[in-house]
Amino acid sequence: MSKLDILAVGDMTTDAFIRVKDASVHCDINRDKCELCLKFADKVPYEFVEVIRAVGNSANAAVSAARLGLKSALMADIGKDVNGKECVAELKKNKVATKYITVHKKMETNYHYVLWFEDERTILVKHQLFPYKFVAPRKSPHWLYLSSLAENSLPYHLEIADYLKKHPETKLAFQPGTFQMKLGREKLSDLYRLSQVFFCNTEEARRILGITDHIEFAPLLEKMRALGPKIVVITDGPKGAYVDDGLHKLFMPPYPDPKPPYERTGAGDAFASTFVTALALGKSVDEALLWAPINSMSVVQDIGAQRGLLSREKLEQYLKAAPVDYKPRRI
Repeated sequence: MSKLDILAVGDMTTDAFIRVKDASVHCDINRDKCELCLKFADKVPYEFVEVIRAVGNSANAAVSAARLGLKSALMADIGKDVNGKECVAELKKNKVATKYITVHKKMETNYHYVLWFEDERTILVKHQLFPYKFVAPRKSPHWLYLSSLAENSLPYHLEIADYLKKHPETKLAFQPGTFQMKLGREKLSDLYRLSQVFFCNTEEARRILGITDHIEFAPLLEKMRALGPKIVVITDGPKGAYVDDGLHKLFMPPYPDPKPPYERTGAGDAFASTFVTALALGKSVDEALLWAPINSMSVVQDIGAQRGLLSREKLEQYLKAAPVDYKPRRI
């Protein structure tokens, strides 16, 4: 097997999208916390269900990189079940190498339920507690892309950190998931320090840093970068993204939506994975910022995190058609 451009590491799942209509959303005065409300102790109608295999932050990243022309693989754990087989088949269909998929005979493959209301979603997640073990590639990849894992995965993270220390030629992209953030920055301090590029959204940045008050983006970037990553990327949903690469602090506006978003699952994954892919192709941070929002824009035009992922040719077509003010700005 030739050297990988990107080895994505993290849980893989199936997402069952349940399109609900008879619901409402209630938010606090600042819209910082919102709740999806359904009738309690009643029969709630839904419009349809769509099942999408082989997703999850790291799986999405592997597919994104493959679509853009890189050699990618996914390291993940699955159960010996139909769901797992179909997930692996979907990865192969997307030209993602599956050599590092570990099958566990007496376990189930992850399966999540997505309550989809209007253009947003609430995901019911259950990460199986797999006995994770890092399988060191014979040839160290150019990039290792680490994201969501289950709550029992701390020893696995320590294995990964140890591997990266022994293979400094492999760059780390770290996009922590829910349980990784719960583990805390102290327990994962080595991974923060080893990160070439780190991704999170504004809410996650405040959670990681333990910040409850409002804070401007410039100091927020500085505080995140003080944890060790060389490049910090903080996304702000449909408003854009902020970057600190140690030389400059930049704001990148979103790419204009051709029509209202259909469903927003995977927008952050598309941004992060496209940014890393651009860096892996030798692009600068400014160029990576031009690429990343385009894939995010495309993903939200379809259901699920992968259907809208673009080929390099199509992405470059969008880039050529971008408005004149579509460019990074210093903050």
